[in-house]
Amino acid sequence: MDPAAIKALLQAQLADCEFHVRGDGSHYEIDAIGTVFEGLRAVKKQQLVYAALGECIADGRVHAVNIRTFTPDEWRRRTAS
Repeated sequence: MDPAAIKALLQAQLADCEFHVRGDGSHYEIDAIGTVFEGLRAVKKQQLVYAALGECIADGRVHAVNIRTFTPDEWRRRTAS
């Protein structure tokens, strides 16, 4: 799968989020930004993104994923510096 396909899959499952996906083949880095992450513990945030990729991980199309989640405010602060 290419990064655009991963991004489309994520957006279909978490429509209110913005995604930045980088990767090559089966290893990806994903930045997920959305209000859905507000007030959640880190593990729950990761689980939301992993759930959207579940089938791709199970069948081996996605082998390794590094996920970073942000609320819109966290993302603005991160990108402003």
